Amino acid sequence: MPRPARYAKGLAKREEILTTALEVIARTGYRGTSVKELAGAVGLSQAGLLHYFASKEELFAEILAKRDAVNEGATGERGEPALDGLVSIVRHNADVPGLVQLYAQFSIEASDPGHPSHELFVQRYARVREMLAADIAARQEAGTMGPGVDAEMAANLLIAAADGLQTQWLLDPEVDMAAHLSSLVSLLCSGPAPAAESGPAR
Repeated sequence: MPRPARYAKGLAKREEILTTALEVIARTGYRGTSVKELAGAVGLSQAGLLHYFASKEELFAEILAKRDAVNEGATGERGEPALDGLVSIVRHNADVPGLVQLYAQFSIEASDPGHPSHELFVQRYARVREMLAADIAARQEAGTMGPGVDAEMAANLLIAAADGLQTQWLLDPEVDMAAHLSSLVSLLCSGPAPAAESGPAR
């Protein structure tokens, strides 16, 4: 078989593994999903699955990257600005608790430069920060968000809020992540309340 065909077949199988893994982990969670289970879901042995990925950690890192690609693709198809897209993604995350568990776990572990997800998270935060800051700047230009908001600082705060809300939701599923984040976006868009004018001294 020609090498390009083998390469294309390998890429297709890798995509199948990642797509299937998203569905399995969404149902059973990160800790409840084994490499053996994922391998069985795509008709491979455990060794066969790890032929496509160097380790379990690399596999799960790639699953997170696939998750981001799917989410960002859906946001793009809907034509949502970045701030609204972030709220939509967080709303969707309430339906895939296993992927939220995986993200929360790896976001901590990835602070180690030697972790397979380290570069993924560095690039992810930079990409999301840039998209959110650009949307904030565009809203300021359009006059729908106050000019006093620092775009990059607000982007960082939105990311921190989204991540923190997901942690709270994992501990207490009654927390409405999307509603809280949407409220924060609304506050940013409305800007600070005007200072009250002082009346005449009495």
